[in-house]
Amino acid sequence: MSSLNVKIQDVFNEPACERNRSKASNVRNKGCSKPLTPGAAAGGCAFDGAKIVLQPITDVAHLVHAPLACEGNSWDNRGTASSGPTLWRTSFTTDLTEQEIVMGNSERKLFKAIRQIKEAYAPPAIFVYATCVTALIGDDIEAVCKRAEETCGLPVVPINAPGFVGSKNLGNKLAGEALLDHVIGTVEPDDAGPYDINILGEFNLSGEFWFVKPLLDRLGIRVRACIPGDARYLDIASAHRARAAMLVCSTALINLARKMEERWDIPFFEGSFYGITATSEALRQVAELLVKKGADQEILDRTVTLIAEEEAIAWKRLEEYRPRLEGKRVLINTGGVKSWSLVHALMEIGMEIVGTSVKKSTVEDKERIRQALKDEHQMFESMAPRELYALLSEHKADIMLSGGRTQFIALKAKMPWVDINQERHRPYAGYDGMVELVRQIDLAIHNPVWSQVREPAPWEDRPATKEQLPSTRRDTDTTRVAPSKSRQHDAGDFVEC
Repeated sequence: MSSLNVKIQDVFNEPACERNRSKASNVRNKGCSKPLTPGAAAGGCAFDGAKIVLQPITDVAHLVHAPLACEGNSWDNRGTASSGPTLWRTSFTTDLTEQEIVMGNSERKLFKAIRQIKEAYAPPAIFVYATCVTALIGDDIEAVCKRAEETCGLPVVPINAPGFVGSKNLGNKLAGEALLDHVIGTVEPDDAGPYDINILGEFNLSGEFWFVKPLLDRLGIRVRACIPGDARYLDIASAHRARAAMLVCSTALINLARKMEERWDIPFFEGSFYGITATSEALRQVAELLVKKGADQEILDRTVTLIAEEEAIAWKRLEEYRPRLEGKRVLINTGGVKSWSLVHALMEIGMEIVGTSVKKSTVEDKERIRQALKDEHQMFESMAPRELYALLSEHKADIMLSGGRTQFIALKAKMPWVDINQERHRPYAGYDGMVELVRQIDLAIHNPVWSQVREPAPWEDRPATKEQLPSTRRDTDTTRVAPSKSRQHDAGDFVEC
């Protein structure tokens, strides 16, 4: 655990973190370390966060060293998509029992499981995840992985992020550290070029990165590694030869982006593919970074031409929705990069933002929202379900965009709702994704079911008639209930007190 403590402290001391950047220079080196508060992992533990970042690496075998429940609770926790390998969809666990834990056979079982996976599936690599149980009993997964790597002849990567060490976001960062320590830089590509980039923090939810990659292909820009969406092990292992990088979710992998810049001189910027303007700006910044790293200037001209063509097509497709959505009020209950990028995207088509959550958003994210909304009261760190319900039931918003956990608040308030979080089934990135998002919002707002469910029920329209009143009455001289004449009773039906 001592090495894990050092790694956690290193993550807390992240100089690119917005908390550290806001500190004075004399206290910045103290980092952000503080005791965990009760319930800190309620939204997902560190193990869960590590699986979120690493499981989308599609050709790797992901082995969870734990009792069965850990794998059952973490498998398939995001709707990522793969264009090829399906090994990541197979669950691997050592399925430890109480007897194996008590008798000290857990490390032996882990080594055997690694060997069985290698023989049955021959993956390019195996990722082994520590969990609360195996960390508490002191299993040295790093030693087992090193021995298995020597024996089996393939990379066996220890992921030391047991759930009890912290929150899901800490697990995201520990996963990035594992890639830096054991994967990135281990393979030298023979096809490195001046137009290679990395995309960091892009999860390819519902295959939405496939709306963006064709744009980069048309510019002649190759994505050497998308970490982690639809990734391959060898691509990530050779990611250190990219010329530039784009960081999509900074709260998850800011440490990975910064350290890759320090070690291999890969400059990065934070951008978004949600919304027409944001997508265009991201493409433009990618081209500019590549030129600074030695690419030909003509890529800037190609980028400007592509942006003009794609924006014209997208705006033309969106025109049919503008009259139907202009002036509609939107409540956004999400976080991270979507907290600001969706604000810009929806305001572009004339919708009004009545509030947006800034949970998990960086200082830069919040500043972008302030510039767009001009009213800090429309930003909230978190809002209780009761407050969300009040806002919707009082018709201060026409639709709510959020994750699946808060959909029932909107449904209870009889208001439209669209899923924009990781559980969603539709892609919203890029120019085509923006059109799809607007289409879904239009369908939700103008769905005729809302006018129907808001109508009073038939029995609420008129007062009850005399015949509809209850047919029983309370006697004045006894403590028993007199039956209705329409029912025959035996003498034993009623008992006096």
